[in-house]
Amino acid sequence: MGKNDVYWWEEAPLAPTDHKPVAPTSDVVIVGAGYTGLSAAITLARAGRSVQVFEKMRPGEGASSRNGGITSGNLRPSQAELIKRFGEERALAILAEGKAAREDLYRFVETEKVACDFALTGRFSGASAPGDYERLARDAEMLNRVLGIEAYAVPRSEQHSVLGTKFYYGGSVRMDIGGLHPAKLLAGMLRLAVEAGATIHGETAVEGMAADGDAHVVTTARGKVRARDTLVAVNGYTDTADRWLRRRFVPVRSRIIATAPISPNLMGELMPRRMMCGETRKLHYYYRPSPDGTRILFGGRDGTIAGDPDWPTENLRRALVDVFPVLDKTEITHSWFGHVAMNRDMIPRMFTRKGLRYAGGYCGSGVVWARWAGQKAARQILGDSAGGSALDFRPPPAVPFFTGKAWFMPAVFGWLRLQDKLAQQKRSRNSKAT
Repeated sequence: MGKNDVYWWEEAPLAPTDHKPVAPTSDVVIVGAGYTGLSAAITLARAGRSVQVFEKMRPGEGASSRNGGITSGNLRPSQAELIKRFGEERALAILAEGKAAREDLYRFVETEKVACDFALTGRFSGASAPGDYERLARDAEMLNRVLGIEAYAVPRSEQHSVLGTKFYYGGSVRMDIGGLHPAKLLAGMLRLAVEAGATIHGETAVEGMAADGDAHVVTTARGKVRARDTLVAVNGYTDTADRWLRRRFVPVRSRIIATAPISPNLMGELMPRRMMCGETRKLHYYYRPSPDGTRILFGGRDGTIAGDPDWPTENLRRALVDVFPVLDKTEITHSWFGHVAMNRDMIPRMFTRKGLRYAGGYCGSGVVWARWAGQKAARQILGDSAGGSALDFRPPPAVPFFTGKAWFMPAVFGWLRLQDKLAQQKRSRNSKAT
């Protein structure tokens, strides 16, 4: 197993872009060549704008080609929490926008003929504790009633029809979520952006942005650009080029492991419907079959902020074996991480400050939200009323005592892991008692 060996890159390897001259002026400069930046570039270039996209790494080398490829568009706060924080009108609009964003992604993949192994499989959410089942059942009922999404509860007695495990106390299924190959989606978007006329500058860091009348001067490692509009789309890879944003988007490592190929018969027992999966443990694990149905990819928060130690991989392996004990001796062939971006609002965000537009803070659900937010930001730049979004309001508050390094994450991870361990011990005691 190689360190930071990204499974997705085997079929869709990242490639450096040719170093083209940096034009001194541009209608729009986009900082970041992930899903957000490329989505905006496609929309703007097709509308006739001159667009330059700058990426410190190779295009898509961050979370856009490292994620689990689950088209969830999750919102971490519940409907009740959203209403409490933002009011009923905005809360319901955010929920409705999640549905619209998923449907728009599916249309995009089909219409643009992006070959990214997309399959609308549905997603199972497992109740890791007995009390979680009722909440999942209520959430499924709400999705049906409020948003018209096909969703239903799965009692424990029927769980094996969905997932071959005894670990959960039942769960719920929603059928509007599927899976895709994230690096292939990125490659398709990059191709479309270039075909539309956008110039992509890979391995070209942005070093600063300064107002210049009604425009901005963007300083890069290979020259300066004066642009009428600038979109910052760096999400979990914010650096010192924008210290103000760095205090608002917290980079959190999310890690994924991949098993060695599993026999078709065993895969059929463990994941009979090839669904995407999540659960209610505090550390929030998510998993899925590989697009070819031969492996299980299992992800969750990493808990580290530096280096690449072995224990986060082992922690994921143990969590995988909790669900599927039969995989205890199965080899882990890949382990890698990328940065998701959290913010104090805990929802995806769009906002404007001093003439700069921002989109990011997807809280681990960027497969759906990032492309959507990039498209919305582009529509706003074009003066199109279709750029309106319930995610677009005041910037998220700064995180106290945070300047870019998430020093508090190991403690948070340890506390969540302790809660999961105590819950597991209680589960074992209850099992022995019965």
